[in-house]
Amino acid sequence: MRLTLYIVHGSHPCAAVAKALDLKGLEYRVVEWPPPLQAPLQKLIFGPRTVPGLKIGDEKISGSRPIMHRLDELAPSPALYPLDPERRAAVEEADRWGDEVFQPVARELIWAGMVAAPGAMVSYAEHSRLPMPPPAIRASAPLIARLSARLNRTNGAVASRDLAALPAQLDKIDGWIAAGVIGDTAAPNAADLQLGSTVRLLLTVGNARTLIKGRPCERHARELFAQMDGELPPGTLATAAASTQA
Repeated sequence: MRLTLYIVHGSHPCAAVAKALDLKGLEYRVVEWPPPLQAPLQKLIFGPRTVPGLKIGDEKISGSRPIMHRLDELAPSPALYPLDPERRAAVEEADRWGDEVFQPVARELIWAGMVAAPGAMVSYAEHSRLPMPPPAIRASAPLIARLSARLNRTNGAVASRDLAALPAQLDKIDGWIAAGVIGDTAAPNAADLQLGSTVRLLLTVGNARTLIKGRPCERHARELFAQMDGELPPGTLATAAASTQA
């Protein structure tokens, strides 16, 4: 059985699926796309334009939630979705919210910030598999940032709204940790990976990091995802918001 995972380096749902594959002990090959070329390439192969995509032989699956459900069928242990119906329903709810509501926040903040500070792209590409030297990344970063921001429908105004909404979203995640829906980093479920990967990427955004620091969800994310490339300095999103208003 040949598994191939299609990713963009630094993508939080890609990190979540890679962690799920590792937890299940499944061997897989990685194909990394350069942003924003993943959109047409993924659409050509999988239909939807977003990463991650997973090929299992000739079978094609797109999106972190469908992939993680399929992985539980492929390798039932350790389970990403609990067998107990009540607990499974709670994990499914957190997983769905993490995918549909919370996951876009990190993309919107980072790409809005990259438009204002494209040089930060070098830090987000540090462990990329693509052989692009830093000078080449710096040269292409302004165009990539503008195209990716447009693709993700973000700008400084969107980033400002996201930051304003973030504390309440973090409270929701901390509530799930307190309730035991997520939080077992020794045996994480799908919602742990979905939410933890997004929080971990947000920790690379200076303006978001100040809102996350010291919360249970910070510890949770760092334990699950020790390494996440990138640094968007504090104040970058204020610059992006000012540019949008100008």
